[in-house]
Order: sequence, then structure tokens, then C-alpha cells
Amino acid sequence: MAIIQATDSDFNNILTSNEKVIVKYYADWCGNCRLFSPKFKRMSDNEQYKDVTFVDVNAEQSPEARKVAGVTNLPFFAVFKNGELVDTVAASKEDAVTNLINKLN
Repeated sequence: MAIIQATDSDFNNILTSNEKVIVKYYADWCGNCRLFSPKFKRMSDNEQYKDVTFVDVNAEQSPEARKVAGVTNLPFFAVFKNGELVDTVAASKEDAVTNLINKLN
């Protein structure tokens, strides 16, 4: 599935119109963010996560979306269910993100 690029203007709409959402917060200057991008894309294509919406948010350009999850470090991941924040993790390890996604079930 394609990863949705979200900004402050459409972030809340994306959260409320999708039951299960994982958001990757990143910045263009963040090397670990760039390194994680192919993993995030592969995860979004995984049949196991077909009911999860994958979203990218540029943390520097979307301060309101960043505040919703309390972003402290980059890359930063947050999962939402029915528009509500479930959990977050600041990590660049795929297993940490997988564990986070599994909290949506």
C-alpha cells in the first residue's frame, strides 16, 4: 500500500477516516529517518498489515501533527486507533516498530 504524505492540514482527517494508523515522523536532515524509509515502505506492502494505514509526516513542517504524538526524537513512530493515540516509540529498529504496530490488534 502507498504511504500517505500528511501535513498539519490533513493529519486529523487521515486519523479519523482510518481505523488503524502508524505515523513515521521524520526530517529531511535525519540520516536514520532516510535509512528507515525503505523498511517502512516494505512494512506498508506487507499483507500482514493490510488493514493499517501508513503515514509519513515531516516533523519540521507539521508542528501540530508533531504535538499530537509528543514527538521527542527522530525517527519517531506513533500508532493511532480510531483517531486516538495508542502508543509511541522513538527508534530506528524495525522490530520496535513492528511491536508498536502489533498494539493496534
